Amino acid sequence: MISGAVPGGQIALTYRVDNYPGFHEPMTGPELTEKLIKHATGFGAELYKKEATAVDFSKQPYKVYCGEDVYETKTVIVTTGSLNRKLGLKSEEKFFGRGVFVCATCDAALYEGLKVVVVGGGDSAVQEALDLTNFAEEVYIVHRRDRLTACLCLTQRAEEHDKIKFLFNHVVEDILGEKNVEAVKLRSLKTGEETVLETDGVLIAIGWIPNTELFEDQLELDNNKYIITDGLETNKPGIFVAGDLNDQDYRQVITACSSGCMAALKVERYLQKNYS
Repeated sequence: MISGAVPGGQIALTYRVDNYPGFHEPMTGPELTEKLIKHATGFGAELYKKEATAVDFSKQPYKVYCGEDVYETKTVIVTTGSLNRKLGLKSEEKFFGRGVFVCATCDAALYEGLKVVVVGGGDSAVQEALDLTNFAEEVYIVHRRDRLTACLCLTQRAEEHDKIKFLFNHVVEDILGEKNVEAVKLRSLKTGEETVLETDGVLIAIGWIPNTELFEDQLELDNNKYIITDGLETNKPGIFVAGDLNDQDYRQVITACSSGCMAALKVERYLQKNYS
């Protein structure tokens, strides 16, 4: 496993995990990551905390480069995941995990009875806002356009929900607070007027950026830079994709793990068929 300096991906950035099967007590994302690493290495997997800097999938054996180190292999499972698109504010980084978050399924319970601002207007943002209403007292959707861009069914549910309010034609200029989020500074795109809205949390839902730069000249990518697959299989034999990189709908730890399991089984069958 070539994991990069910080194994775990998105889950390593999650403040609290309540719903991973088999663990009835809540834990932090890094704690769950450590348990998964111990499980894998306990079965003989080797973990290298190195950054993959280049790949050569032009022929077998495939090559994965980590600086000067080169790993040759008959198969590869790509699990580089994706990054949340950010607002680009220093305060966004300052308060990440202390009021700024990116997953309602993961963190909504922390905001029971509180107020949350959701930034975005697409399917993901509206679904996150609806999920938050199961716990939060008030949810404000802040969107730079004059209407939501989510599908009609989600838009109607949000518009009919008494906990959800909308601030269209607005952008977040800053996130305010001392130790934790206390408010957001908003700017109207119509008038330029700035206002401050008190809030206990800010959920950023303005899209995702797949981590596929390594593979741009090696695998087929779609217009959004996601690797094109037939299920989990790429256009190169023996190379598979799993995790959030292959899932634009659910993005949960359990779905990432399940696709990893399926990819591992495909690797095993591929090797048996072609090399045994």
